[in-house]
Amino acid sequence: MKQILQNLNTGEVNIVEVPSPNLSRENILIQTVSTLISAGTEKMMLDFGKAGWLDKAKQQPDKVKQVLDKVKTDGIFPTIDAVKSKLDQPLPLGYCNCGIVTEIENSSTDLKIGNRVVSNCHHAQIVTAPINLCAKVPDNVSSEKAAFTVAGAIGLQGLRLAQPTIGECFVVMGLGLIGQLTVQLLISNGCRVLAIDLDTKKCELAESFGAEILDLSKDNDPISKADSFSKGRGIDGVIITASTKSSDPVHHAAQMCRKRGRIVLVGVTGLELRRSDFYEKELSFQVSCSYGPGRYDSEYEDKGHDYPIGFVRWTEKRNFESVLDLMASGKLNIKPLISHRFEFEKAKDAYELISNKNESYLGIILNYKSDEQVQKDQTVVIKKQKFQQGNRSPGSPVIGMIGAGNFTGRTLLPALKKTNAVLKTIVSNAGVTGTHLGKKFGFSKSSTDADQVFNDPEINTIFITTRHNTHADFVLKALKNGKNIFVEKPLCLTLEELGEIRNVCTSLINKSSPAPLLMTGFNRRFAPHIIKMKELLNTSPEPKSLIMTVNAGFIPKDSWIQDRNVGGGRIIGEACHFFDLLRFLIGHPVTGSHISQTSIDTGDTSSIQLSFSDGSIGTIHYFSNGNKSFPKERLEAFCSGKVIQLDDFRKMRGYGWKSFSTMNLWKQDKGHNREIASFINAVTNNLDNPIPADEIFEVMETTIELSRG
Repeated sequence: MKQILQNLNTGEVNIVEVPSPNLSRENILIQTVSTLISAGTEKMMLDFGKAGWLDKAKQQPDKVKQVLDKVKTDGIFPTIDAVKSKLDQPLPLGYCNCGIVTEIENSSTDLKIGNRVVSNCHHAQIVTAPINLCAKVPDNVSSEKAAFTVAGAIGLQGLRLAQPTIGECFVVMGLGLIGQLTVQLLISNGCRVLAIDLDTKKCELAESFGAEILDLSKDNDPISKADSFSKGRGIDGVIITASTKSSDPVHHAAQMCRKRGRIVLVGVTGLELRRSDFYEKELSFQVSCSYGPGRYDSEYEDKGHDYPIGFVRWTEKRNFESVLDLMASGKLNIKPLISHRFEFEKAKDAYELISNKNESYLGIILNYKSDEQVQKDQTVVIKKQKFQQGNRSPGSPVIGMIGAGNFTGRTLLPALKKTNAVLKTIVSNAGVTGTHLGKKFGFSKSSTDADQVFNDPEINTIFITTRHNTHADFVLKALKNGKNIFVEKPLCLTLEELGEIRNVCTSLINKSSPAPLLMTGFNRRFAPHIIKMKELLNTSPEPKSLIMTVNAGFIPKDSWIQDRNVGGGRIIGEACHFFDLLRFLIGHPVTGSHISQTSIDTGDTSSIQLSFSDGSIGTIHYFSNGNKSFPKERLEAFCSGKVIQLDDFRKMRGYGWKSFSTMNLWKQDKGHNREIASFINAVTNNLDNPIPADEIFEVMETTIELSRG
């Protein structure tokens, strides 16, 4: 299928062939009929992409601060790589979609195959949408008009926050698409509306809907106009739908309002508020969030858990339905809002239009060939190449990659490209990032179907870099299909999963043919500093004392990593790295462990004590309550009257060592390249696991038991 993507680095827009998205139980599959280009939002993204690095930085000062913090901890080169990687990612455009349901797995929804629905999906021939972000289109509403639903819901949510009543005076500032819809919604609600904009044509359109207008290109005194419009009483409420860096709209809104008036910001403006504006009149000011309650709540959007109507009357889905009902009744007039129509295949012309400052536009519709069944192909060919047959035979390993996130693209794939591995198929959930990385690193196929790599006899090695709750199932499936496995940490989330993986590995080892390799992404033991540290520590037979301090940083509780059923929490999901690191340096099994936490629910701030069979001890301070300017990882080793201190895998210093004083690197090296090279070498030459399987199982068992408290 085809989808519209933007290059964030250059701003270029292209129609790209990508695999059809993967369908889950919480989603439905939709063949698109019409989509609406949100000219304001999408033009802002185009302008950002076309801007130079300096202008990009000026537009996002908060991101600049994050970059500077990263420089302090990780160094300049990793930071530059991270920024380039972020800007290199393709951005799917669009969020106003109308299409026909073609597949559905959830029997609890009232939607059926063949229904026309609206959703907040991208410009693509086939999309998948969460059930709570879809609403059925009435029969008398065309697909072109229905494509305006999501934009209408944004305006409607602003109204709900402003709480207009019949007869009140309202001002709408900014008469773009959402502003025009907001004007109509207010008039339908029985309000008198003053519509303000710099564009004469947009003012005239708002006037045709029943609003009184103020054309700022002809009259620059909105305060006096608002005073006369309100009969000297002051405006009851102002809804700002403009997009500007200036704080003037908020200041003018405050001056217009009566005492205890309401101001709701739906658009994007400067927010340098003047206390006197709000203090004297006791004004209320609120920023509206998208389509309504449920937005950005993974429980509602991703997992399909609706809010009880008795407690949350208007969710984002119910707002969609309200807008569609208003269209069906004729109270929302969409036809005058459509300024241009393009066939989907001519979408680049549409984006050239909104980049052209000399031509006016408002609602730009993309129409898709709905009479043709778009082939649902979950795999696309990027390039053709030949592969060696057989599993674990000498020669280049043939790779199937499941997962195409930031870590995969920024770290693992560059490391793999330095080996003799042949990259065949990359799998991602939506197909966009997988296709992008597939082209960039030379894969032959991109897919949204993981079975492509399990069932392909030419693929002998699988990399798993998906969310943590999928690791165990993918590992077991790969083992049973005789594939070598590299799975990013953690190996699994529960002791039950660990036991099953261990049993399968044991049964495979007992067979006559070589068992597949199983490697977990514990990269730090491969770092050059750690190899040197272990070499030094091995010169002393005495027990060692290790202290690992991790300035882990804060992660919100609603992050998937914090979800015990998805990410496993931070001890399993992240701290397992450091269990393995200490286990590697000591070189003896863990015999005891204890954890102390300030946050029992998440394990964000914990002190972990380990004891080893040789009498050594280790402490891991995994803290989320520190400061980003402090080193992120510090390791200290004490033994035989000597000390080694390592900061952020860049600088290591020895105290009391005759043959060692310092080891410094220009660029941080956490061992990823050596880790991948070791694994690929083992696959190529039929060698043992670079990390013994028993150590992987031991580390994961200790980690999981500690995470249980």
